Amino acid sequence: MLRKGITESFGAAICALNATHLTDGVISRSKRMILDTLGVGLLGTRTDVFNKALKYSQCFKSEEGSSVWGQPHVTLSPYFAAFVNGIAVHSMDFDDTWHPATHPSGAVLPALLALVDTLPVEVSGQDLLLAFNIGIEVQGRLLRFSKEACNIPKRFHPPSVVGVMGSAAASAKLLGLSPAQCGHALALAASSAGAPLANAATQTKPLHIGNAARRGLEAAKLAQMGLEGNPAILDLDSGFGVYYADYSPSMMTEGDAAGFRWMLEDQNVAVKRIPAHLGMHWVVDAALAARGKFQTAAENFDLSAIRQVTLRVPPSKYIDCPSPTTEHQARHSFQFNACSALLDNTVTVASFDAAQVNRPALKELLSKVKVETPKDNKPSFDKMYSEVVIETDDGERHAARCDTFYGHWRKPLSQYDLEAKFRANASTALSSEAVEEAIDVIGNLEKARECSRLGSCLRMTDSQPEPQTVQRRRVW
Repeated sequence: MLRKGITESFGAAICALNATHLTDGVISRSKRMILDTLGVGLLGTRTDVFNKALKYSQCFKSEEGSSVWGQPHVTLSPYFAAFVNGIAVHSMDFDDTWHPATHPSGAVLPALLALVDTLPVEVSGQDLLLAFNIGIEVQGRLLRFSKEACNIPKRFHPPSVVGVMGSAAASAKLLGLSPAQCGHALALAASSAGAPLANAATQTKPLHIGNAARRGLEAAKLAQMGLEGNPAILDLDSGFGVYYADYSPSMMTEGDAAGFRWMLEDQNVAVKRIPAHLGMHWVVDAALAARGKFQTAAENFDLSAIRQVTLRVPPSKYIDCPSPTTEHQARHSFQFNACSALLDNTVTVASFDAAQVNRPALKELLSKVKVETPKDNKPSFDKMYSEVVIETDDGERHAARCDTFYGHWRKPLSQYDLEAKFRANASTALSSEAVEEAIDVIGNLEKARECSRLGSCLRMTDSQPEPQTVQRRRVW
C-alpha cells in the first residue's frame, strides 16, 4: 500500500473525524472560546474599522443571506458576513491567543456561523463544535510544523497564514466534503494566505482575521464545486512551506480512536482581560504590582515623583512603540500599557480612546520610560516575562515581575470571570435577555439539536420579537 502524503492525510482526517472524538475537555475549552469570541466580536461591531468594512460589504448583493452579529436588520452574502464578523472579532485585539502564536477562534467561528445561516438543513450544536475544533486543530498542526512559529512573529501575522487554513478545514467539514475535496480546500486556501506584519498596529490588522474567515469559506465552497489545487500543498517547501524556513510537516492521523488526540486537549488558549496585544498583559500586571508597592511605601503617593520607569520585556520591534498616537498603536505598545496601568491603576476598553491616548499626563510619563531586553527574556508567549521598575526622585525603587498573567493558558480565567467579560462586551450590542440566553445556549451547545437559537441571540438588540426564519429540515 502506498503511503499517504501529508495533504492527503489532512483531507482524510478532516473527513473522518466525528462527534465521538470530541472529549469533555475539548468541548469545555472550545465552548469557552466560542463564548469569548462572540463577546469580543459583538463589542467590535461598535468600532470604526468594522463600520467601514460593513459599509463596503453592503455594496455587494447576494441571494443568500447570513447574519451580521449585533445587526438585526442586516444580512450579507456568507462570505462578506464571515469577513465583517471576523473583523469585529479582531478589531480591538481582544480575541483569544494560542501557542504557537495565532488567534485561532476568530478565523473559524465567523465562517461557520455564516455558513450555518445558508445551509438547507439544521446544524446541531455538536456539528458546530466538531467543525470548530477541526478548524482549530488544523491551525495547531500547521503551527507545529515550524519551531520558528513558537516565537512572537517577525515577518507575517500568523492568523493570516494558518487561520485561513483552519477556516477552510472547518467549512469543508460542515459542508460534508470528501477527503480529496478537503485537501483541495486547503490548497485553495493556501493561495489566499499571508499578511505582512508591517500592517500590525493599524486598522488593517483586523482585516487579517476577516480575510482568513472569508477566504477559507470561499476555498471550501470552490472545492465543493470541483475546483482543484495542488494535492500536495502541505508536503512541499514551495507549498505551505514558503512561510517557514524550518518547515517540517508531519502526517495527521485519520481520527481512529486509538491514534487521535486533539491539540486543544494539551494546549489551552489565553483569554485576554484587556483589548491589546497579548504581550501587553504581562507588562500591565507587572506595572500594577509595582504601582501597588509604590503606593504602600509612599507617605504622599504622587506619580509625578517618578523619575524613571524601566520595562524589561522580550525583544519584539512591532510591540515596542514608545510614542503611540492611535488606538491601534497603543494596543501594541509596552510603554503605553505600562504607563496607563501606572496612571489609572487599571487598563480597560476606554484606555485606548483617543482622549486617553493623547492626554498630557500620559505623554509626560511615557517620556520617562526606558526599555531593556534581557537575554533570558525569550520572545515567546510561553516563556516570556515582564518586569517593571519604578524609580522616584528621592531614590526609592519599586519593582515587580510577571511571569504568567491571569488569563494565560497556565492561569486561565475562571468561568465566572469569563462570563463577566462576555456580559460586559456583548451588552454593548445585545439586549440583556439575549446576553443571558447566549450564555445558556453556548453552555449547553453540545446538547442543542440546532444552532438557530444561537443565531437568534446574536440579532436580539432590543425587546422586539425576532422575525420568523425559514424552517429547515434536519437530516443528520
